[in-house]
Amino acid sequence: MVHHIVMWKFKEEIPEEKKPELKAAMAEQFAGLTGKIPGLVSIRFVGELIPSSTHEMALVTTFEQASDIAVYAKHPAHVAVADTYVRPFVRDRACLDYE
Repeated sequence: MVHHIVMWKFKEEIPEEKKPELKAAMAEQFAGLTGKIPGLVSIRFVGELIPSSTHEMALVTTFEQASDIAVYAKHPAHVAVADTYVRPFVRDRACLDYE
């Protein structure tokens, strides 16, 4: 199994009061990818963090093999979620992949 963890911060212009709504939409949309992308074993959005965190949210995914990450990255269902619910609102993306 391969784990793919992505973390983000919100863009500075996103109001604090809008962040919970955006996180909820991200969580719902990412959860909807389950069973739609070959090689994707599990997906979990993390939005409730403790104060020592350096980012505001994370996505924790597990894939069957490393090459599945590239399939996921280009899959239309993932691209639609990322382009609509994530990329317009975030900055400072960090990624960690490991076996």
